[in-house]
Amino acid sequence: MKANPDHLSRRSFIVGSLASLGAFAAFGLAGCGPQDSSSTGGASECCPAETTYEVGIGHLNSTAHLLAFVAKEEGFFAQEGVNATLTQFSSSSELVAGLESEKLQIALIGSVPTLVNASAGHDISVFGGAMTNGHGYVIKSKYTEGLDSWDATILKGRNVAVPRTTVQELELYQILDKYGLTYGEGEGHDVQITYFESQKDAYNVLSNDSIDAASTYSPYTSIAEADGHSIVYKCYEEDIFENQPCCRQVALTSALASDADLFVAAEKALIRAYAFYKDPANKEATIKDVQAYIDISENQIEYEIFTPEYCDSNPDPDYKATLELKDNAAKFGYLQDFDLSAHYNTDIYDRALSALESEDASNSFYQQLREHFEKYE
Repeated sequence: MKANPDHLSRRSFIVGSLASLGAFAAFGLAGCGPQDSSSTGGASECCPAETTYEVGIGHLNSTAHLLAFVAKEEGFFAQEGVNATLTQFSSSSELVAGLESEKLQIALIGSVPTLVNASAGHDISVFGGAMTNGHGYVIKSKYTEGLDSWDATILKGRNVAVPRTTVQELELYQILDKYGLTYGEGEGHDVQITYFESQKDAYNVLSNDSIDAASTYSPYTSIAEADGHSIVYKCYEEDIFENQPCCRQVALTSALASDADLFVAAEKALIRAYAFYKDPANKEATIKDVQAYIDISENQIEYEIFTPEYCDSNPDPDYKATLELKDNAAKFGYLQDFDLSAHYNTDIYDRALSALESEDASNSFYQQLREHFEKYE
């Protein structure tokens, strides 16, 4: 691995930023401007469970969080006794603050921000998954004209827009390292990096002449192709990113211990949502469920969630895959190494899946999830 002198300064920035979250949470989220995106599906009143749990769920502006959208719109939360309110936030920092202020019970957060926050001492744990893979990089099409194929070396000599503290940032370092390319801010590197605080900002800056390429995750890959940009790579195409955990289901570690039944009920709804969206008969309904929360075209949603192999909105916690990601994050200077098992709860998911298997032992989607869990837990 080629050394990157920016690692220590970046880690100091991250830790300093995280220190401000406590004050943010104490102030409360009402003034932060998240958009209330809760809505009620036509099936939500069908056979609700007797016990009702009030659950606030925070998500980002991403098709990656479709399990929550489908579970709400198709009534699976209500049927499991969960009165879920879905609220969109603009950053992982806000989502963590929402958990710590108990405005939220569940947050769908990127894997790398989750690991960084956990390593910095925040009382959060992963108990399920939201999306595997589903991200990569795009470049302006003028750099691919006349080429039949290319790989990440096409980024050499280019200025790349990258959102800080994301799995996309870590992946870029890994792929550049694989191809022997140096990277960093300013001149003097094979690949020049310009950092941004959000994926939205990192993508929008492609309109500037000074930026050549940018990170993307759902829904920005489909938007990039519609805008005429070329795909540098999608992470699933690279062996080193196989089963790469992206967004995770996250809650307070203490809450998972004290309110386990609440999280099992919510997880059952999310697993049922997975089985629904994986059934080809429900493709159109799934797209409409997602569009109720993510304001892009149906064609773009279809691209993001149904392109073969590109991504998988899988509810499995994927402990082994996240452990490998944590080790890479430590290697590339994101965090001080820590015991991930203290911030992981696979029992909630196992209980929820077991309950659904008991209710419907012949369900092939539950069987597939069980096989995946046994392999990656």
